[in-house]
Amino acid sequence: MRAIPLLSLLLSGWFIVPAHADEAQDWLTRLGQAEQQQSFHGTFVYERNGSFSTHNIWHRVQDGKVRERILQLDGSAQEVVRVDGRTQCVSGLLMAGLGDSPNSAARTLDPQKLKNWYELAVIGKSRVAGRPAVIVSLKPRDQHRYGFELHLDKETGLPLKSLLLNDKGQLLERFQFTELNTSDVPSDNELQAGADCKAIALDSDKASAGKAAQSWRSDWLPAGFELTSSTSRKDPQTKTQVSSLMYDDGLARFSVFLEPLNGASVVDTRTQLGPTVAVSRRLTTPNGDIMITVVGEIPIGTAERIALSMRSNATATQ
Repeated sequence: MRAIPLLSLLLSGWFIVPAHADEAQDWLTRLGQAEQQQSFHGTFVYERNGSFSTHNIWHRVQDGKVRERILQLDGSAQEVVRVDGRTQCVSGLLMAGLGDSPNSAARTLDPQKLKNWYELAVIGKSRVAGRPAVIVSLKPRDQHRYGFELHLDKETGLPLKSLLLNDKGQLLERFQFTELNTSDVPSDNELQAGADCKAIALDSDKASAGKAAQSWRSDWLPAGFELTSSTSRKDPQTKTQVSSLMYDDGLARFSVFLEPLNGASVVDTRTQLGPTVAVSRRLTTPNGDIMITVVGEIPIGTAERIALSMRSNATATQ
């Protein structure tokens, strides 16, 4: 019964009329600027699928570079270090949702673009980690993406709390600071990766990545999603070249992985863990069978439709 007040609170902000859209756009602009301009360090909790973890974060903006280190405090000391949004090293099995693709650069929020796909509204005030915050709601205009409730620090615009919600207002993922210091700039020592943080080898084949982007297309994508990057690298286990295409609507993102099967026996699958889904299906092409896998924080029905829509630019048969 203790979950009922929380659900009621979430729903109360979920179904409101989206007033104050201009104010919401202003706050999202501040959010985008804050993460590129504001140094800070603190502690946050991450919740997904009923599982919690606690993390320290150090974030420094200096000489035009954004350097960030995140260290998990529960269980094994899992760690990630990023520079300008690109992962430099990782240790342990990072919890999904905290680690991006190694060559995924930091994104800049564009409220003018987001308002085409989300209803933006300022829906109230709150207090997180002892700091006053403004609550901004981003409610999707269709069923192909999730909604967000952001609690932004009044002083800096930084996200103190973020809730990812499905179409019923149910909580899928929570990020929330328990402590935040914006006065002291993290030191070189605090940003230094631990000995177990292994460097990421960026061995992706740019020529193959470009070819992958040209060789594949989707006959259907949710409105607003665009191809933003492509990579190609050799799988260390199967030794086959795996191509990936990343799509983005300015806030949500998903990736499509394309792997030649070379006669391997596989079955179509669909799984979901919290907000993250993975849908795989076999596609027969003139060049052999391909396993297509869609992974991202999108509804599972949307992921399935995307997987079914992938086509080789060569004539394909199914």
